[in-house]
Amino acid sequence: MSSSATRLKEGARSAAQKVETAASEAANNPVQAKNDFLHLPVTRAALPFVNGGLAGMFATAVIQPIDMIKVRLQLAGEGVKTGPKPTPLSVTKEILAQGKVLDLYTGLSAGLLRQAVYTTARLGFFDTFQNTLQARAEKNGTSVSFAERAAAGLTAGGLAAMVGNPADLALIRMQSDGLKPKDQRANYRSVFDALKRIAGAEGVTALWSGATPTVIRAMALNFGQLTFFAESKTQLKQRAPQLSEGQQRFGASAIAGFFASFFSLPFDFIKTRLQKQQRGPDGKLPYAGFMDCAKKVIRDEGLLRFYRGFSTYYVRIAPHAMITLIVADYLKLITA
Repeated sequence: MSSSATRLKEGARSAAQKVETAASEAANNPVQAKNDFLHLPVTRAALPFVNGGLAGMFATAVIQPIDMIKVRLQLAGEGVKTGPKPTPLSVTKEILAQGKVLDLYTGLSAGLLRQAVYTTARLGFFDTFQNTLQARAEKNGTSVSFAERAAAGLTAGGLAAMVGNPADLALIRMQSDGLKPKDQRANYRSVFDALKRIAGAEGVTALWSGATPTVIRAMALNFGQLTFFAESKTQLKQRAPQLSEGQQRFGASAIAGFFASFFSLPFDFIKTRLQKQQRGPDGKLPYAGFMDCAKKVIRDEGLLRFYRGFSTYYVRIAPHAMITLIVADYLKLITA
């Protein structure tokens, strides 16, 4: 018994000494302690996801008012081919006339939750795929191709969209709630209130309404954003070495923002319509699904309706993409 007790005491004393030594080293050399933590395998695997989520949430907080206007533009004149065409300025004036300036931030909690889930996943998956491709390319003495980057962007976008769809749906419902007559508004208190009430009234599966166009949109957006950002950075380094790293990063993010907007807007339009819809008095939904929505919009509103609000969408997507990509890149440098 005494020998066992002695061994336990010695083990406890040894562990305490190690903790004390580690704490002392961390206090005396915090930079080295930080580097040791950042280079743990589990930390290296998690960092792309953490950096992506933080970058996306920061960008959303900046861009949220523009996103609110974009959603209202897409929902205005639904099912009507003719009539007055709303503009970003007229929609902004209408929102301000009905409430306060802070109404432009309706749905911010849902937007932040969406970024915490969706952007964390898409940038995390993409960087993980990129690192794997880069390691394989270096081993084989080659370089990562555009097709490989495209596959990484498409896959990361699709996977992340499925995970983030409930938060995205809650965001659309919260932003479109103000379009209804006052007695029909849900007046959601927060994103969690919206998720709870939607699931309770329509079923849990309703949280994945519009998942098909959401996934397709995410794949198109990530193809335009992440693939073209990575490719543009590589091309600018090779073809414009006189530019600083910051200038190359800014130029690549601007190119990525345009292509992300161009490829994804039609799918974003359909996604918004599907996620906003609710059953009418007859118990039926306005649209049966992705293709039905696309067909009815083309028939009733015209093909160009898919690109209504492109300028607003570009102003929302391009800066969001640029801020996200630039912040994520700087976070990579800080945590390298």
